[in-house]
Amino acid sequence: MLETARGLRRKMTSQERKLWYAFLKDYPVKIYKQRIIESFVVDFYCASAHLIIEVDGLIHLQNAAQDRDEARSRRLQAYDLEVLRFTNAEIETQFSDVCSKIDRVIRERRAVFDEEARGDVE
Repeated sequence: MLETARGLRRKMTSQERKLWYAFLKDYPVKIYKQRIIESFVVDFYCASAHLIIEVDGLIHLQNAAQDRDEARSRRLQAYDLEVLRFTNAEIETQFSDVCSKIDRVIRERRAVFDEEARGDVE
């Protein structure tokens, strides 16, 4: 699985590269690309926000792929991970909206997990 993740890092899609180099790479919180979580390789992972970011190509629009994606998301959510999915088209045509949503979700989730770590949540 490690070799698969390494290969995917080297062969990111153009939309994954755009999101990585134009936004995630220099984001103030550490974000990993092509990270292994459980038995999956996720596109991007922000550990401090318990957030997975996936960039989906056309194959993910097929019913069978959508069913697999939903099952995968449910398994990951069992670990208190949130999965954000964006299509290649969204990356290409709504890039600033995608980045704004990622930023908002990271900030919201980090605030929750920071409160839990401090014991501020009952």
